[in-house]
Amino acid sequence: MKTIAEHDKLYFMGICGTAMGSVAAAFADAGYQVLGSDANVYDPMKSFLEGKGVDILDGYREENVATEDALFVIGNAQSRGNAEVEAVLRSKRPYVSLPELLRTTVLRGQSNILVSGTHGKTTTSSLLAWIFESAGRNPSFMIGGIPGNLGQGARFVESEHTILEADEYDSAFFDKRSKFIHYLPEVAIVNNLEFDHADIFDDLKAVEKTFGHMVRLVPDNGLILANGDQDTCRRVVEAEGHAPVCFVGLDAANDRQITEIHYQAAGTNFCLAGDAYSIPLLGEFNVRNAAMAISAALHAGIEPADVQTALDSFEGIRRRQEERGTTARGITVVDDFAHHPTAIGQAIDALRVRYEGRRLWAIFEPRSNTMRRNVFQDQLPAALAKADGVCLSAIEDTKNLTESEQLDVASVLSALAAEEVPVFLEPSADQIVERLESEVQDDDVLVVLSNGGFGGIHEKLLSAFA
Repeated sequence: MKTIAEHDKLYFMGICGTAMGSVAAAFADAGYQVLGSDANVYDPMKSFLEGKGVDILDGYREENVATEDALFVIGNAQSRGNAEVEAVLRSKRPYVSLPELLRTTVLRGQSNILVSGTHGKTTTSSLLAWIFESAGRNPSFMIGGIPGNLGQGARFVESEHTILEADEYDSAFFDKRSKFIHYLPEVAIVNNLEFDHADIFDDLKAVEKTFGHMVRLVPDNGLILANGDQDTCRRVVEAEGHAPVCFVGLDAANDRQITEIHYQAAGTNFCLAGDAYSIPLLGEFNVRNAAMAISAALHAGIEPADVQTALDSFEGIRRRQEERGTTARGITVVDDFAHHPTAIGQAIDALRVRYEGRRLWAIFEPRSNTMRRNVFQDQLPAALAKADGVCLSAIEDTKNLTESEQLDVASVLSALAAEEVPVFLEPSADQIVERLESEVQDDDVLVVLSNGGFGGIHEKLLSAFA
């Protein structure tokens, strides 16, 4: 009988998901035989995986798994009724969730640094991984995005340290615990804590409970780094943490205080616990992200000068305030992953600094399970109203939502109109582009806010305004 770690062939169901694809590629790099399937096989993940020698099957079919002698890694987007899931269950094939795979094959015996929170996980974990890499620590990592410096979202090597973007979303249809419960933390970062993932959690108390379970796992020789400016973080960490705690934030009551923040178009200067740093990122939220990454790096013994060397060369992350291009008319298209009102508002504030004096349009796709609901009915208009103009796409997938659960888009439009913000609702990416052709002026900035592909809208905008 094989243990999980003894399998040399892995089959990933949902292999084109950001985390699944990145981990699959990392296992291929580590010498495993890797293949998988997905219902949506498209670039860039398709080309990325094929370049790693990973075979991808288009669609979920029972015959895909019928003869495979592999360990099946089932992504959390797969559910009962999926043809491959049913085939694996019927045939008693070995299967695991992605977090369980990582725990068993990568994380045991490691110094694992978890980056958690409602916002900022990808940026903070990318910064931290690059600081370790730049300092010669050669870390393993798993990040829910593509850091420019590192070129891929996951890597597993012979290293003392593993840096993980630690998600509170559920692990699989058969394991509804948050992913980060599996990750064996030695250091846990809690960036912030708000209500999100309304399809998984009933309320903020439920979110606090799962974060509480995670911080309980940090050993007494580890460290919890938490946002000391946020009551929810303090409450959870003080009630549930058994490891040393370091609170980080702007308030003087924090153990490591952030002071002297100065924004410029190209980046931000600030001090942390009296030491000066600069980052090529904008927004208070990115200062907080950087402060957490710096604190974790200092705890690991990396010198402040080496930290700053890494920050100076940090290239950012795809889909986080990523400038996709500027047309001959001076119209700039920016891509941002923000899909929660707090993140949307912070992204717009930061872009105001970068593109000072220019009109800014927010193009928002309410795509996530939470944003399709009316959970943030009042907060969403307030965040979008920070833009000079707004274009919303219609909610496409409402089959699992009752009318009373759905986001009331008409109410969002009314609230923005009451603030005298030009606002339009269009059913598709193509029609958004068509609408904006008559509204956008030279030198405007168009920020696309979505956690999906949004119908290739970025290239369509650049082409329309070329």
